[in-house]
Amino acid sequence: MATYIVRRLLLIIPTLFGIMVINFAIVQFAPGGPVEQLIAQITGSDVGATARISGGSGTETRASSNTASTSGIGSTGVNSKYRGAQGLDPEFVKQLEKQFGFDKPIHERFFKMMGNYLMFDFGTSYFRDETVINLVLEKMPVSISLGLWTTLLVYLISIPLGVRKAVLDGSRFDIWTSSIIIVGNAIPSFLFAVLLVVLFCGGSYLDWFPLRGLVSENFDQLSLAGKILDYLWHMVLPVTALVIGGFAALTFLTKNSFLDQINQQYVLTARAKGLAESRVLYGHVFRNAMLIVIAGFPGAFVGILFTGSLLIEIIFSLDGLGLLGFEAVIKRDYPVMFGSLFFFTLLGLVMKLIGDLTYMIIDPRIDFEARDV
Repeated sequence: MATYIVRRLLLIIPTLFGIMVINFAIVQFAPGGPVEQLIAQITGSDVGATARISGGSGTETRASSNTASTSGIGSTGVNSKYRGAQGLDPEFVKQLEKQFGFDKPIHERFFKMMGNYLMFDFGTSYFRDETVINLVLEKMPVSISLGLWTTLLVYLISIPLGVRKAVLDGSRFDIWTSSIIIVGNAIPSFLFAVLLVVLFCGGSYLDWFPLRGLVSENFDQLSLAGKILDYLWHMVLPVTALVIGGFAALTFLTKNSFLDQINQQYVLTARAKGLAESRVLYGHVFRNAMLIVIAGFPGAFVGILFTGSLLIEIIFSLDGLGLLGFEAVIKRDYPVMFGSLFFFTLLGLVMKLIGDLTYMIIDPRIDFEARDV
């Protein structure tokens, strides 16, 4: 197993490098970079969709409010490199490029960024007076809350439901629950979130739950029990929206795993010996059928944590990683964009390895080391 782990860890390096190269290259063609963002703020104009940018960067430099002074406005110089720079002194624009690090070639910026990342130096946000690490750590509790509760509830619902559907395969219960699950899976989570807001957040109907935030404004004044209840009260609707759209695949996976195991010879042998049906199902079938389901837990958690909660965080005004990433893309805050991409891609690759190792721990018959990676 040690050899397999080392090979997988070594494989992470080129995979991570390739992902960063591709994303860095794509950003070079995206309009409205940070220089344009700052120029638009100075001149009071919008950055058009066809604006040209000089490229992305992962450097630590950021624009300060002193640099964004009006000292460069009013010059007759014209800089056609950036849309909206007409009327700004070309030297002033060059100073902005230097502060953002865009005065260097693209490849030099990229390798400098990757060198800093190897030292876990993710830089400082262009538009916030905080480092990327501090921003991520500040927003992480919200996303972890959503991801952890959603993953746990999805598993607690999907596994018993999938087992029941397998036992009653082809029955009315199986057909009706399948219909409901398919409908729930077909409707995006954010639409459920909007419906829940309208129904239960003081819209046209009931006012049972808070509309925004992870906790109430008077959270610090509450007792310990009051804080726990207040936190759970705020979690109900966003977690419900994520769970409704997230348990379909796991339910059908559980059902199909059980159906596959129920037809195995060892199950027929156990029944022929006169074992009770409950003992056959939960003493023999359950352990083997749950291998693929349990081993997929790390990947499922990462998926829900970093990809499933963006719109939910926006709808319920939850200041988490999804909202942070969304704002970074809109503002072209490249240190936050690339720093979070590097960190979460690395985490996803490591969790994938943990998932494979979980297979081997749960079922010793599985031997990845005997196969080529």
